[in-house]
Amino acid sequence: MKKTINLKFTLILLLIGFMIAVQYNSIENPKQRDTRDIWAIRQELAEEKKLHSELLSEIRELDRTMSSYRTLSDFSTGQALRDTVDKLHQKAGTTDIEGPGIIIDILPSAESIAYGIPITSISSDLLTRFVNDVNRFKGIDMEIDGKRYNVLSSIRVINGSTSVNGLNVSTPPFKIKIISQTLADSEKLYNYLLASSIHDDFYLDNLILDIKPPEKGVIIRAWPEKLENLYLNELPKGE
Repeated sequence: MKKTINLKFTLILLLIGFMIAVQYNSIENPKQRDTRDIWAIRQELAEEKKLHSELLSEIRELDRTMSSYRTLSDFSTGQALRDTVDKLHQKAGTTDIEGPGIIIDILPSAESIAYGIPITSISSDLLTRFVNDVNRFKGIDMEIDGKRYNVLSSIRVINGSTSVNGLNVSTPPFKIKIISQTLADSEKLYNYLLASSIHDDFYLDNLILDIKPPEKGVIIRAWPEKLENLYLNELPKGE
């Protein structure tokens, strides 16, 4: 009799343990189907391959820089370092640049002018979306209403007005300048923006984008703030 009770008790514990294990497994590993179609998957794969290609290009460029340092004399190495610093300053946006690009006028829509609708500062969300849309194209430099935009920049709302780098963006009309690495890249960006749905978002805010054809000599101002070195110190000569 005692053995029978122990056997039943053991079976009940085994059943409870099995049910707990099944429930835990279903929570930890839920069955989710990937409902994306083949084109969405292909697009994501293409974006990953593009990112991989860009990383490989950066690695190759760094390898070439290191190789040039090893083969140069002391004087030439110093010049190479200065050239590298100049390139970094250009990437950081601390120097004026001139190159092929496009100029975009942000204007009030014709309907808002006709009906006397007051135009306020462009919203930070809309400006951020525009910047993110343009940043699909790599190797570009941008100026928003005379304010250099780079990786250090920020778009915020200060006292109810949209600002870039802490400076208020003018109430439209104002200009956005974008410089690309080549004139062909500017053509691609120009055609992309002409067909972009971003126009609808601007129109809903009573604004329009007037995109000028690419030019060879667009000038963008430098980042106004001085970059501070917080961690590196120059060694005394001879050390």
